[in-house]
Amino acid sequence: MKNFAARKIAIAGLIFAITQTASAQPPPDDTARFLAGMPLPKNSPLAPLTTDPAWQEHSANFERAFAKMNRRQLLKLHTWEEQYFPEAREHIPVAFYMFSGPDFLYVDQFFPKADVYILCGKESMGPPPDPLQTGNLGSALHNLEEAMNSSLRFSFFITKDMKVDLQSQELKGTLPILYVFLARADKSIKDVTYGSLSAGGEFQRSHPGSGGTPGVRIDYIDNHSGQQQTLYYFTTDISDGGISSSPGFLRFCDHFGVGCSFLKSSSYLMFEEGFNRIRDFILDHSKTIVQDDAGIPLASFNRDKWNVRVFGNYLGPIEIFKQHYQPKLKEIFEQSNPPPIDFNFGYRWNYKESHVIVATRS
Repeated sequence: MKNFAARKIAIAGLIFAITQTASAQPPPDDTARFLAGMPLPKNSPLAPLTTDPAWQEHSANFERAFAKMNRRQLLKLHTWEEQYFPEAREHIPVAFYMFSGPDFLYVDQFFPKADVYILCGKESMGPPPDPLQTGNLGSALHNLEEAMNSSLRFSFFITKDMKVDLQSQELKGTLPILYVFLARADKSIKDVTYGSLSAGGEFQRSHPGSGGTPGVRIDYIDNHSGQQQTLYYFTTDISDGGISSSPGFLRFCDHFGVGCSFLKSSSYLMFEEGFNRIRDFILDHSKTIVQDDAGIPLASFNRDKWNVRVFGNYLGPIEIFKQHYQPKLKEIFEQSNPPPIDFNFGYRWNYKESHVIVATRS
């Protein structure tokens, strides 16, 4: 009995220590604003770090980068949406973004009124970011800028570059990038819960690295609309083989029913035989799909069930994916005389060579 009592005391002490450590971390919204280079409340535990010249340089760099992206991309995207994409104004239960990595920015632009966003990628979340525990702050912030550079310049992450950046920096994983995008999109983070998925698709609270399909739930408020929203990110393999060995992710997604889907720069993976299950899931659980030509092949859309609208210019895949050229898609562009777009989307960084495909279930 004494051993049992001693063990209970030890466990209670461990739980208390973990709780104290968690509570000692800065509020996640403060961390997000700090990483995004944005002003902080004066009473924030991170406020003293904003006097560091390294943070001030980081803040100036992000101010320039995001201002340039807003001018070049987002303002033009919003103008296009007002004219051609009324779906952006619709309230939807869920927006799925498969193969997303940490690219919350664009799914939020196309589907800003979703209650829930579900993102996934092979990139790990990393530990909870804590600038107070960062040894070389200047180096960590610089690496964060490097990890986000291609997304801010070209609208997509370069996976091989991001893999190095996300693994080498002190602020590891996708979570710091998600924090930056949330803060810069004028969201206020209210709660962050780390967890994993059971085989049945239940999200269970757990510490990062505790096994299962790891994920994070971020509850936040859109400061412009006041809508309460939730972002999930999971590290998982959504190839057919990955889903067979870890079915919890698709079962989790299935709980949310039919929503909308977003696909961008997904390496033409669903053109391959090994990604049939995720392709079919998206088709079955979406009323609207926004994508570039690297998403779901045109041939997979049953034209009796789907209405396909196209915008911009289809030149075919870039060189490394040239085997996935779609002659039927080219015909649609040639026959429909689509409206132009003046923002880049997908792998082609020049907006004059970019396109958007919108498939709506009829």
